[in-house]
Amino acid sequence: MRVLFTRPNHDDTTHYLYYWSAKTIEFAKKKGFTVLDLKGDRANKVEVSSILSKKKPSFVVFNGHGSSENIFGYKNEPILSADDVVLLKDKIVYAITCKSAKELGRKSVSSGTKSFIGYEDDFIFFYEPNMMTRPLQDKTARIFLEPAYRIVFSLLKGHSTRSAWKKSQELFKEYLEKLLVSGRDEDIVLARYLWWDMKNQVCLGDDFIPTQF
Repeated sequence: MRVLFTRPNHDDTTHYLYYWSAKTIEFAKKKGFTVLDLKGDRANKVEVSSILSKKKPSFVVFNGHGSSENIFGYKNEPILSADDVVLLKDKIVYAITCKSAKELGRKSVSSGTKSFIGYEDDFIFFYEPNMMTRPLQDKTARIFLEPAYRIVFSLLKGHSTRSAWKKSQELFKEYLEKLLVSGRDEDIVLARYLWWDMKNQVCLGDDFIPTQF
């Protein structure tokens, strides 16, 4: 099975997603998947459109910024718009981007995307500025990003889209409970935004297992 990852790296947000998605890419390769990795400036509309139409990956993971009608790549160039969703036909998609599930995701499902997991509003995470060179060791960022990337790991392990989404939701809740139990003011603030991400993460379309097609 072919898996496409887009992972631009041009600001603090994409820097963190770039390195966190690298963990899932390493895992995918170990599991024997064919990985198509559009990293850095290769996360552009021309290359994304070409791979989607010619290589036909079964599973697509978008990392970066987004809006209700666009997914952005390197330096916030639109790489997929609501008018391009035919390119996602017969695919499972997970967009770790802001707002893309609100319109683009729903339009893609109505146009033939098997399942679209994403966020209906902003995907927000906090990080420690002094950990920019070690994003995978950032304990604050982990609270937000580990539940988000649980979906990718679950799908690569053979779980269905609905099951993967539920596992992500469960991990969000685990971290949320830990933050609330601590009672510290800073943890209460983090909990508020973690709940926001959990609430806005949705699984659209039918329940599919990517490794079965």
